[in-house]
Amino acid sequence: MPTSRVSHRRAFLQSSAAAACSISLAPNVLRANAFQKQLQVAVVGVNGMGWSDLSQVGSHKQVQFVGFCDIDSNRFDQVDKAFPGVEHFSDYRHMLSQLGDKVDAVIVSTPDHMHAPAAMMAMAMGKHIYCQKPLTHTVWEARQMRLLAQKKNLTTQMGNQIHSAKEYRLGVKLIHEGAIGKVKEVHSWVGVQGRQYCSRTDRPESAPVPSNVQWDLWLGAAPERPFAPDVYHPFKWRDWQDFGSGAMGDFGCHILDPVFGALLLTAPTSIVAENSGTTNEVWPGPETITYMFPGTKYTADSQIKVVWRDGGLKPPRELAQLPDGVELPSGGSLFIGEGGTMVLPHVAMPSLYQANKAKAIDLPQINGTNHWHDWVDAVLAGKKTTDGFEVAGPLTETVQLGNIAARVPGKQLQWDVASMKLSGDPAASALLTKSYRKGFEVPAVG
Repeated sequence: MPTSRVSHRRAFLQSSAAAACSISLAPNVLRANAFQKQLQVAVVGVNGMGWSDLSQVGSHKQVQFVGFCDIDSNRFDQVDKAFPGVEHFSDYRHMLSQLGDKVDAVIVSTPDHMHAPAAMMAMAMGKHIYCQKPLTHTVWEARQMRLLAQKKNLTTQMGNQIHSAKEYRLGVKLIHEGAIGKVKEVHSWVGVQGRQYCSRTDRPESAPVPSNVQWDLWLGAAPERPFAPDVYHPFKWRDWQDFGSGAMGDFGCHILDPVFGALLLTAPTSIVAENSGTTNEVWPGPETITYMFPGTKYTADSQIKVVWRDGGLKPPRELAQLPDGVELPSGGSLFIGEGGTMVLPHVAMPSLYQANKAKAIDLPQINGTNHWHDWVDAVLAGKKTTDGFEVAGPLTETVQLGNIAARVPGKQLQWDVASMKLSGDPAASALLTKSYRKGFEVPAVG
């Protein structure tokens, strides 16, 4: 996914120690990072998106890795070649406990069900966090992550790196500048669907656990189940409700991020989903999830509808007022305004169309930034990012509310964000949180 390298170092990082003294750092910035040459980082999950995250973070000149954790001993070759000499761990709990104050910040790039257990332990110890999307596996976890980051005054970032890309930032800017007037409704979509990686809809027969895999640690917080090859680890876990978050979790925190940013959305008031059916094991096939949000200064009315589709479903083409020969992209968002429409692909430059005219409008220039370096720079400076958990938490709550609705299709659910109560179906309300296996619990933030 495209990113733009930051073309200059932050002035703070170039300044003298005396200049650094003028920055007010919170007490939890461990061992006075502002005066150090290196930010010491530990990583939970070193392959797949873990490799993508750590290689980008590690390209920052002021980062030093102090611990690599993965439940699969065969997955360290790439990181050892790029960053030799870093100690290996299979259990993030042991890594964090053993390294203690040697760690300033932690990258969490595990399957969804282990984001909160690992990140919450690290934050409780005062570590700054970069966590993959979706931020958490449940709505309740997203709330706890946000509250703990706030309580500890930590610098956090979610791994929806397109938040920092010029394409999405331009889309947000155009809406803020009124390029299509007040927005009446939004349609977002992606071509993939639940069961995109694994065709199964029920559990397979068990098989012996390979010697390189610590299966109990991979299961972590999830209910026990037997190992099966090429079904869960290393990647097909996304399709299973116990471990992943389906198409909505995989892409919602990307595609809905500029919708939230452009319209300053907070939390939906109602959610309803329709799909082609699901089971208690895997996420559904093609689905449509309709949210209603309170209106903002960028919306035409006192409330606004945002519709999510996946599995190849798209909004009706005529809603976009596209010129002949132009089609909607395979994924993205369509903003329908009082003065025109904007199509923001996933990921490409937005296109603006004037109402009732087949004419695209010229787009201004805007720069992107390096999402991973932004986090490192913010940690070192004792500042916040633009995609911290105060932003990523509410976005993830919305995404996981959609997944709850998908498990009770056809039921209109009402969401009270302040009290964290979901009404409309008792089964849906129970899905706001989940049970945890002993040793991997996520505590409530007091």
